[in-house]
Amino acid sequence: MPGTETTTVRDIAAGSLAAVRVFEKYGIDYCCGGKRPLDAVCREKGYDPDELRRELDAALTGKVAADRDWNAAPLTELIGHIVRTHHDYLRRELPAIQARLETVYRVYNQRYGPTLIGLPEVFFDLRAELEMHIRKEEMILFPTIAAYETADSNGLPLPPAPFGTVANPIAMMEAEHESAGHALTRIHEITRDFAVPDYACVTYRALMSGLDELERDLHLHIHLENNILFPRAAALEASRR
Repeated sequence: MPGTETTTVRDIAAGSLAAVRVFEKYGIDYCCGGKRPLDAVCREKGYDPDELRRELDAALTGKVAADRDWNAAPLTELIGHIVRTHHDYLRRELPAIQARLETVYRVYNQRYGPTLIGLPEVFFDLRAELEMHIRKEEMILFPTIAAYETADSNGLPLPPAPFGTVANPIAMMEAEHESAGHALTRIHEITRDFAVPDYACVTYRALMSGLDELERDLHLHIHLENNILFPRAAALEASRR
């Protein structure tokens, strides 16, 4: 693994799912905040950069062979994986989390006083943005990227894009990813890092577990798009224009 002080978290994560798992273990943001150098992030969090680098090296050396190298896979395969694994996850889990949240918020505010104040509003906005976001990707951006790859594979000119250049919708998607990252930060603040009080019921515990899992899935989801799919699509377009 590169060891320079300027190597970014994003660069490392883009090359290996095993590295992603190490970053998740240490609470290091590899998607929205992944453009920062690894050494700077380590110093900020109080980690020894050399020790973390050794753990990353060990993870990279021993990574599971079944891990797909998305830097080399066809773009259409990566898109299919994102839709089936992450978009379908959001369609399934966002309504379930909101149902738990509505129950917990109503009961606990009545029974115990102010509880999770502001969380319903933050989550509602996040859900609405994510649901619109994945529709735009599936209806506009992803079909264009797939058409680019098909044309390139067949030695044909790239088809015209309705938005001029793929960089335009990519910039919009990345901005929405950034917005989702801000919402996750706010959710952490409101829930005190998904803390569960001693008197919490099963629904409360399931709500916190669901929010924690949502964050983990979004981090990997955004990583695959920001760090791999979007740069590869932009490079393909640039090579043929």
